[in-house]
Amino acid sequence: MKSKLYVGIKHGSHSRELFKSTVEPVFETHGETYACTIGHFRTKRAAELMRDFGSMNPHMRCVSDCERIARREKAGLYPIGHFTK
Repeated sequence: MKSKLYVGIKHGSHSRELFKSTVEPVFETHGETYACTIGHFRTKRAAELMRDFGSMNPHMRCVSDCERIARREKAGLYPIGHFTK
């Protein structure tokens, strides 16, 4: 099975981390590391957007929001550097 991209939110610190998994993350497989997971993402850029800008952002509520924003960013609809940390 092909590995897919997910964003995991860690216990306690609530920091977000991009990771790949060949199985769907559930409590039994990823529960020790992550409090919750978001995904799977089709593109790495969309997963990076969720990891870096998705927290408390009403424009990035779900995977499809980030995928749409990543497509628009690639098409040049956002100024260069608009999504930078």
